[in-house]
Amino acid sequence: MAKNKTAYVCNECGQDFPRWQGQCSACQEWNTITEVRLGPPIAGKASSFSGYAGQGSNEVKTLNQIDLDALPRIASSFKELDRVLGGGIVPGSAILIGGHPGAGKSTLLLQTLCQLAESMPALYVTGEESLQQVAMRANRLGLPMANLKMLSETSVEQICQIAMQEKPKVIVVDSIQVMHISEVQSSPGSVSQVRESASYLTRFAKQNGIAVIMVGHVTKDGSLAGPKVLEHCIDCSVMFEGDSDSRYRTLRSHKNRFGAINELGVFAMTERGLKEVANPSAIFLSRADEDASGSVVMVVWEGTRPLLVELQVLVDSSAMPNPRRVAVGMDANRLAMLLAVMHRHGGLMMADQDVFVNVVGGVKVTDTSADLTLLLAMVSSFRGDVLARDLVVFGEVGLSGEIRPVPNGQERIMEAAKHGFKRAIVPLANVPKKIPSGMEIIGVGKLNQALEAL
Repeated sequence: MAKNKTAYVCNECGQDFPRWQGQCSACQEWNTITEVRLGPPIAGKASSFSGYAGQGSNEVKTLNQIDLDALPRIASSFKELDRVLGGGIVPGSAILIGGHPGAGKSTLLLQTLCQLAESMPALYVTGEESLQQVAMRANRLGLPMANLKMLSETSVEQICQIAMQEKPKVIVVDSIQVMHISEVQSSPGSVSQVRESASYLTRFAKQNGIAVIMVGHVTKDGSLAGPKVLEHCIDCSVMFEGDSDSRYRTLRSHKNRFGAINELGVFAMTERGLKEVANPSAIFLSRADEDASGSVVMVVWEGTRPLLVELQVLVDSSAMPNPRRVAVGMDANRLAMLLAVMHRHGGLMMADQDVFVNVVGGVKVTDTSADLTLLLAMVSSFRGDVLARDLVVFGEVGLSGEIRPVPNGQERIMEAAKHGFKRAIVPLANVPKKIPSGMEIIGVGKLNQALEAL
């Protein structure tokens, strides 16, 4: 009888060690290494399900000999989902979708598979809910229920064996945290079980040309639960985000081997399920009827498209020795840096002022093109001046007060013109040669030029 092996695995990064130690030398975390007992390896496991789609061939080929037309993308029923995935679902890919409880992950995938099942075989595997619960949700949402095949199972080996018989094109596994492999002697949800289950399903997807979509849980800080190696072995990592008090949900890709990362898709949660939002800029531009100081519209670049977002800033006198700096939807460290730039190169000192920044709509902005918008909004609120409603601003600000150009400036200006904006303050290098009709473009190279343009 083969002897069981013991491994020591870090719960944070998934690094293996030959013996226990207090600190993980890979991620520098303390008390995260746990003992994992591994079962004896089974001979031929890697090739036990290889081959019906011809993906398990060991023949060596050059790049120009590979047939790219053999893997056409599968179009889901949501254009926003296809955009985030890079144009559709790639056969043989492993996709991980994470999100907070109640965000709508299972609803989105159930709607997608019910529509796909009308034209191709699809399998929905549920490990957390009963088949009756899933059927009740599909009936409530009014989805077609005649062709989608359902399976309630938590054993990864059984799922792959049944999939070999059913031969689906797309499989949804809900969720990876409840799946288990009999060879790993630990409870479902542990680091070793999650890692081995995801690796087993990814290998099955590659060798058989089946797209596997796995649902993942998130921790309290919003990151995917489980070892970091889970994000390395899959092809696409997508986060489904949304506040419980908002009807809008955002789908953002953090890793994608088949498309652009940081691509954004917007959905609206309704009584009939999730509905895609074709024009997200219209949602984030729902401004108040009365003009107010500190409100400026910016154009950020999300993935492969521009997005118009309203930025609000409130600057008020502080009664505390240390004024507050609060940024919702933006980096607080960048806010502190821009305040120093404003003092040094703009001549405005706000050291005794409370500064509150909010990105309307719950969007998280990481694009540096919001720098100039933030500075001009702070000046507007500090002086109490109301800026024009038809003004749009974007540009990166350097530490020496220069306004740096940003990528895709032409597309940003065209998006603003499409929504009726008449004026734009942009970096000098982003002024297009062909200006849209009826729009005034003001190019600035220094911060003091942008302040004068107001």
